[in-house]
Amino acid sequence: MKSKKILIIGLVWPEPDSSAAGTRIIQLIKLLLSENHQLIFASAAGKGPHSFDLTSLEVTEKAIILNNSSFDTFLQEINPDVVIYDRFVTEEQYGWRIAEHCPNAITILDTEDLHGLRKARQKAHKHKEEFNPEAVFSDSVTIREISAILRCDLSLIISETEMQLLLQDFRIDPSLLCYLPFLEEIVRPADILQWKKYQDREGFMFIGNFLHEPNWNTVQILKTRIWPVLSKILPGVGMHIYGAYCSQKVTQLHNEKERFYVHGRADDSLGAISKHRILLAPILFGAGLKGKLIHAMQTGTPSVTTTIGAEGMYGDLPWNGFITDDFEDFSQFAAQLYTNQELWTQCRNNGVAIINERFEKTKSSKTFISMLQNISANPEQHRRHNFTGTILRFQTMNSTKYMSLWIEQKNAADQSR
Repeated sequence: MKSKKILIIGLVWPEPDSSAAGTRIIQLIKLLLSENHQLIFASAAGKGPHSFDLTSLEVTEKAIILNNSSFDTFLQEINPDVVIYDRFVTEEQYGWRIAEHCPNAITILDTEDLHGLRKARQKAHKHKEEFNPEAVFSDSVTIREISAILRCDLSLIISETEMQLLLQDFRIDPSLLCYLPFLEEIVRPADILQWKKYQDREGFMFIGNFLHEPNWNTVQILKTRIWPVLSKILPGVGMHIYGAYCSQKVTQLHNEKERFYVHGRADDSLGAISKHRILLAPILFGAGLKGKLIHAMQTGTPSVTTTIGAEGMYGDLPWNGFITDDFEDFSQFAAQLYTNQELWTQCRNNGVAIINERFEKTKSSKTFISMLQNISANPEQHRRHNFTGTILRFQTMNSTKYMSLWIEQKNAADQSR
């Protein structure tokens, strides 16, 4: 495929050491660079001390301003061939400007996960109700998200479960969707030899970005439901919590007498995981794929998680540990896995098979590159096939556009006072 100029509009500047979303966007960037495309990454968010230096990959960085016509000038200067939106809210914010100034640009939505599904599950958990899949259809976030998918030429879906939901329940045309999970290197025998052995590891662990509500809820479950039982079964063993953006509500759970240790941000997440024998992730709500569980497999660390935690990850393969939604079983399985070296080794090997058979990067990346090439060859025909998207783009141009322009004028008036 001929080299293209690709603009990625980020909701935030990627932090691969802080979140799975940051890892995902870096993987996507590296894939596109391997195809010799020219990349520009733009975001209206502020950079943090842990933001990835994209210039080290020879990606051009550009700070932009939300609801500001300076972005129009920027678009006219670079005239991208392809625009990738990092999550549906960026498509809402900038999509009309792309349609107006770069109507021929191929538009791609990287969903990260289905936010409407995650929100509906979280709402059910908050109200202590059993999750009803029908609730997803009536959620306003879902309506906005599906609208963004239809407005784009292609959407990247990270989970097979979410792919099935979009195809079967929402009846999205398959030509608009591309299954693109995490893009991982194959685990080789030489890698396994470098892993820490069973006897060289100590304790249980969990890791997650605490700006993400499911991670905070998971730590609460570990503290109040899992660890009081597990620590009695295995006295002397520790529970270690790591994560970026660790606020006071998280750090106050640290208790050395209970052997419940809150360490905060891990500069090397893979290194932090590999020190411990088992990763515990009693995740009760969420969507997409869980980067922490991928990282556990990549370091030879078995895990115990829930059906939500393992969703879309293992297919027909055996899990690299145990999956259960019963907290009593959860503690028993964790203890069994911790004390049985033979079982622990078998589960570690299961994780290798999952990575190599389901997440090896060339398998799904070829499909994405092929779909992008086909759409680029005849975008007019592709869009005629998606007339609903044409209608939604037209309506958005006549609603979001004027709201954005009004905000810009209001901001200018406020600054002049």
